[in-house]
Amino acid sequence: MDRNAKILLPGGAGLVGQNLVARLVADGWRRLVVLDKHRANLEVLRRMQPGLELELADLAEPGDWTRHFEEAQAVVMLQAQIGGNDWNDFQRNNIDSTRHVLQAMRSHGVNHLVHISSSVVESVADDFYTRSKKTQEAMVREAGLPGPILRPTLMFGWFDRKHLGWLARFMRRVPVFPIPGHGRYMRQPLYVGDFCHIIQRCLEREVPGGVFNISGHEKVDYIDIIRQIRRSIGSRTPIVKIPYGLFHALLAGWALFDRDPPFTTQQLAALVARDEFEVIDWPGLFDVACTPFAQAVDETFRHPVYSHVVLEF
Repeated sequence: MDRNAKILLPGGAGLVGQNLVARLVADGWRRLVVLDKHRANLEVLRRMQPGLELELADLAEPGDWTRHFEEAQAVVMLQAQIGGNDWNDFQRNNIDSTRHVLQAMRSHGVNHLVHISSSVVESVADDFYTRSKKTQEAMVREAGLPGPILRPTLMFGWFDRKHLGWLARFMRRVPVFPIPGHGRYMRQPLYVGDFCHIIQRCLEREVPGGVFNISGHEKVDYIDIIRQIRRSIGSRTPIVKIPYGLFHALLAGWALFDRDPPFTTQQLAALVARDEFEVIDWPGLFDVACTPFAQAVDETFRHPVYSHVVLEF
């Protein structure tokens, strides 16, 4: 697939979408169409990447947005509800939206899909996000469209509003940084810059199928992630360990006053679930270099332009 191909990016104004568009545009891709329901984040994308075709669209509802699928060569399905305490949000944004995108692809004869799933489909956790992503991936498999399914682990990078980005902003605002329990919860963080290069390879090579577990190649404890963030942003905020039960209670109390909190009790349970995901040779499979974790965190918070852009929740 060449750089003149029309590529649709449903949910393309979030973390992966903003990073993917920045890298594709820099590499000469021009016919990118982004559909997203988040007005403020679409405006960020419009400001950062002028000239692209963007449309405000709620993919959970049928609508005229499906006209954009005409003459498209590929779809990169990015829309995702990650956090929250209301199952209906996950149903709409991860399941209903997927049904409508798949229907639009069939109706307009779009025959290549790069589906962005998640490592949580193999997780022991049982929360709204995990359940909805398992259902979403099953729908994609059943549709039988050519193209790969990519399962990334926890991602971070430019435009990160919910993960390391939020942690860094929180660290800058508080006198001490609380972490649950001992903090030795192993994670496999994945730099979104590397992941976007993998997506680009899937488009260029028109990868016909397969399920790929795209895990970070370094195992890093949660407390060490926090320490690296502190180094990268030049913070001196002390890190304080809070007993798990108290931390859980504080999050539950927060949720009483915030309908869409940045960190929920369900996400806390997932953090301590002791998941360990398969690590494959994706650098070799996709010819994409793996950026060392510390370097990737530095790039996340020290870029002269993108590090200062904050998306809305």
